[in-house]
Amino acid sequence: MDYAKLYMYIQEPSDEVGWKEKPLILICPGGGYEFTCDREAEPLALQFMAMGYHAAVLRYSCKPAVYPAALTELAAAMKILHEHKTEWHITKIFVEGCSAGAHLAASLGVFWHEKWLAGAVGAANEDLRPDGMILSYPVITSGAYAHRGSFENLLAGQYTEEMLERMSLEKQVSADTPETFLWHTFTDPAVPVENSLLFISAMKKFDIPVEFHMYPVGGHGLATADRYTTTPDGECLQPQCQTWIPLVKIWLSDRE
Repeated sequence: MDYAKLYMYIQEPSDEVGWKEKPLILICPGGGYEFTCDREAEPLALQFMAMGYHAAVLRYSCKPAVYPAALTELAAAMKILHEHKTEWHITKIFVEGCSAGAHLAASLGVFWHEKWLAGAVGAANEDLRPDGMILSYPVITSGAYAHRGSFENLLAGQYTEEMLERMSLEKQVSADTPETFLWHTFTDPAVPVENSLLFISAMKKFDIPVEFHMYPVGGHGLATADRYTTTPDGECLQPQCQTWIPLVKIWLSDRE
């Protein structure tokens, strides 16, 4: 992890409370593989902590770094978390991503079992498998509904038909892909909702459980969709989408 930084939000157990161990949510902020967005980093970590979970934020390598730099950094983060599961009181590890960060999280979900990835970080493949994925308005497809800028930044000189096919994650889903919580808006102008629909359709072919929420209104990059993650000009405040936080809490609680 020469370029990445992993920020930890670990809750210490206490004799005054009943829990001893809990899951951790590993967060990959979005930013089109050009940067990692502050609005999709610590604010989400604090939301998951408020639900009672550990959290971690991975600030992964972006442009000019290219594939597979960010994916190997995410795999290395998974290795670190597994190595310290007992020390940090971690039971399960879920990956969360927003936009291009969701493409990164989902890439781990579809590629975790590949030998080259385990070899790159010196880990066992099973330690790279997320216990579940949380994908917020994800970049998925490199086809007709692609967020082209994400793939241009991710691949740069590797921008070939072969690599675009590999990075189109709806085509990489297998029976080994973890179950997923996913949300998107119908009116997303940057990453069309078809990205989520294509991924869901691929998951359905393998009978992998997906909980999907499509909101009728809302732009892109909403994060928590409330006043805590609005932009300086007041955008990304979308009350209709704020329910994804309590909904994902229910989803997680069923999988502890």
